[in-house]
Formats: sequence, structure tokens, C-alpha cells
Amino acid sequence: MDIVIISNFCSNLSGNGNNRFLYLSKLLSKRHSVELITSSFSHSEKKQRYAAEIVDLPFKVTLVDEPGYSKNISPQRFFSHQTWGANVLEYLRSRKKPDLIYCAIPSLTAPAKVGEYCKEIGCRFVLDVQDLWPEAFAMAFNVPIISSLAFIPFKNLADKAYSSADAIIAVSETYMRRASLANSKAAIKKIVYLGTDLSEFDSYVSTGGNACNHGAITLAYCGTLGNSYDLDLAIDAVRIAQDRTERRIRFLVMGSGPYEAQFKEHASETGIDCRFTGRLPYGYMCRLLSASDIAINPIKKGSAGSIINKHADYAAAGVPVINTQESPEYRNLVECYSMGVNCSCGSVEETAKALSLLVNNDDLRTKMGVNSRKCAEELFDRSRTYRELAELLETI
Repeated sequence: MDIVIISNFCSNLSGNGNNRFLYLSKLLSKRHSVELITSSFSHSEKKQRYAAEIVDLPFKVTLVDEPGYSKNISPQRFFSHQTWGANVLEYLRSRKKPDLIYCAIPSLTAPAKVGEYCKEIGCRFVLDVQDLWPEAFAMAFNVPIISSLAFIPFKNLADKAYSSADAIIAVSETYMRRASLANSKAAIKKIVYLGTDLSEFDSYVSTGGNACNHGAITLAYCGTLGNSYDLDLAIDAVRIAQDRTERRIRFLVMGSGPYEAQFKEHASETGIDCRFTGRLPYGYMCRLLSASDIAINPIKKGSAGSIINKHADYAAAGVPVINTQESPEYRNLVECYSMGVNCSCGSVEETAKALSLLVNNDDLRTKMGVNSRKCAEELFDRSRTYRELAELLETI
């Protein structure tokens, strides 16, 4: 088959990252002709990238022009995505008709236009729901009535994309329910967590040498340092828990983002033992995470997020999780697998209590860590779940 995969936010085209669409493209290219269409603009680095920068991959990569933006939440970003969507459609009209188009949502303009185009040419259209837009932005623009009215055009775009899909893949049950509200006709609907390849993850950990924790109990966070992530809560919880134990607590923050300077300043003011590493190569992050003792998932109230990348990494590392995320789907996983402690969203005191409990109880940390790894093996291992997804696409 001639398969086109479209992903606006396909980062790390060096092939060394953990991107869902690079992994799926590589897997499908073993039996099919695959072209991955992504943006010329790197969302994570906020700069343009060029074809010459792409390493040799077993599939074609096409960079479609996007003007870019300096801030994640800005009118400039919406214009940039709109332009990219139009350019994607123009490019598709210039190439031969594919057998199947597999498209990520978000962003919104490209999926809406591509879904319409697939109907026009009689091409199968599969949508992969990665996040809920505009719901995710509503958290940042939480102004009653005004926010609802402002996002109506974006909701319409999302519904247009959902309704045009012949099949829907989603990274969580929560996202699948949302897409299904606009599409009851799709014969195939499958949930495939973002996940990680456990054999690759383990190879990073085993071949990387010693990742010293400096004799402290290490609490780890990995991911974006942005609006949805309550690192201030985590910092305050560490400060309180440190006063309740004789064991030293070290907070390891891996990642970067627009709130990085703010979080660093707050950590400095509290005087806790905290290290910010910035953005790391995926393999090195895996190694540091696996050498940690506890992980924290501090998501702010109102977040539209459900099952996200860090959940798979935390589970693969076999560490217990302190979770403040409201998502019932992830809270149920934490509870059912007994792989951590759920805390009320926004509660510093509950988070500090959970941290104190785990810091002072080695046996409990070990037990929950084993359960966390079991969750990864059963639900998050890409070597199995993505193979099943590839086989499903072949039937479509």
C-alpha cells in the first residue's frame, strides 16, 4: 500500500526520540511505501528545520512549510496552523492518490481539510486523536462565556475532522469518547496508548552506565514545563516533606518549556535540593528516570489531558507515581495496579503526605515500582500495541 502519515508535531527527526509517528512509519515501511508529512517548523525548538537536517530513514519525510510562532498560546500559532493545513492540502493534491491517509489531530485545520479531500478522491482516512482541541486551550483562556464563544470555530473544525474519519485511533478512552460524539459511523475504533518500546527503553537503561542519585531519595518529573503542569505544587510538597523526614529528598526536573524560569525561581526560593536538567536525549532521560525512586505527575485542575507520554515512561521505569491529575482514566490505572498514590488536584498537603509516605517506606516503594512496571508490560509496550495497530491499518 501507499500510506501517507500526517503529523504536525513530529519532533526529533534524527530518529533518536520516542515519537509515535516516526515509530509507526518505520514499522509500516517494512511492508509498505510510507511517506511522513510533517511541519517545517519545530514546535519544541521554535525554529524552522530543513530537509538536509533529516537523517536517513526507511521512509520518505516531507516537510511542508509552516510560518511558525514564538508562543504556544497566541493568535500567531492559530494562524500558523491554519497556513500549514492549507499547505498540506496543496501538497496532497500535487502527489499521486495514496491508498490510506493516517492523520494526527491536533492541529485542527489539516485534519479537517484532509478528511474532506479523502472523501473527494475516495481514499481511506484514519484519524489519530492525540489531544483534545479546543478543550486543552480552554484551560488557559478560562473566561466564562467569552471562551466558549471564541472556541466555537475550533470546535467545528474538530467535529468536521472527527466526522470524516473511516476509522478512529485514540491515545485514551477519554479522547475516543469525544471523537465518537461527532462520528458514530466509523466501523473501527481502537485505543492505543502512546506507550514506549520496552526493549529499547531497557537498552538505554542497561548500557548507559551508573546514574548516581547522590545518596538522596530522588523524586523525578519529566516533560514540558508549561501551563498545565503544576511544578510549583510539587516544589512546595518537597519542601514540606523534607521537614518531616531525616532522609534527604532531591527533586529532579527533566524537560523545558515556557514556565521553566518561573519554576526555577520558586525552587530557589524554597531552598529545596532541586536540579533542572533542561531537555535531554530520550535515552538519557530513561536512564535518569529509572535511577530515581519516585515519579510525580502534577497536572493542574481543568486539564483536558488523559493518558500522556510521561505515564508510559514512569511505568517503564518501574517507579511509584504520585499523581494529582484529575483524569479518571489515569487515576483508575494508578489505583487498579496499586502503582502509586492519587492526590486531590492542587492539594500541596496531600501531595506532601504521599511523598513522605513513600520516602519513609522502602518496601512500599519497591512493591509499587514492581506494579508500575507490570502496567507498562501489559498496556504500554509499543512492540506489541503498535504491531497490532499496523495490522489493523492493513485491514482497512
